[in-house]
Amino acid sequence: MTNKDFCKGLKELRINLEGVVLITTNEFRRGAKIEFNGEPYEVIEFQHVKMQQRAPIVRTKIKHLKTGSVLEETFKAGDKFNTPDLEAKTMQYLYGQGDSYVFMDMENYEQFFLSAEQLGDSKKFIKENMEVKILYYRGSPLTVEVPMFVELKIAETAPGIRGDTATGGSKPATLETGAVIKVPFHLNEGDVIKIDTRTSEYIERVR
Repeated sequence: MTNKDFCKGLKELRINLEGVVLITTNEFRRGAKIEFNGEPYEVIEFQHVKMQQRAPIVRTKIKHLKTGSVLEETFKAGDKFNTPDLEAKTMQYLYGQGDSYVFMDMENYEQFFLSAEQLGDSKKFIKENMEVKILYYRGSPLTVEVPMFVELKIAETAPGIRGDTATGGSKPATLETGAVIKVPFHLNEGDVIKIDTRTSEYIERVR
């Protein structure tokens, strides 16, 4: 085995001596979870930048999973981070109460609150009685992971234009959760549509 193959194998394992999975800036993606300064964060934006006569950097926006606060940080390309030890549990969203959202553990029926800041953009895609994944960190609930795709009803939009299905234009539509997205002109109030929760984009009409 060559030194190159050996190093490649170590990179693929990405496990440190304590058994914690590592992630490098080269593996950043939206939604990636890292530990930074001993706290759990989620990568929400990143940009790889090549510097003239200097090492490349990665400009990053990361969201604190406990508080919802967002930091702008610049890392060196190739910097390594521990991934937080997160546990996902299936919960049911019950209702919103002011700036708080109430969830119920499906196993023991225990109820608890998460703040709007903790939910972030996820709050745009959850409706009452929907089952979601709650991420726990060291025994405490942190945030919600919604499915990659959800189906929601259009609550308010301008009337559809019959036959206008291939122009490529769009109009704003308010969904049953209160989120506002762009949809094709021909859709109407009451239509159920599929949305990509990663990008808040319309995918297709379901019914």
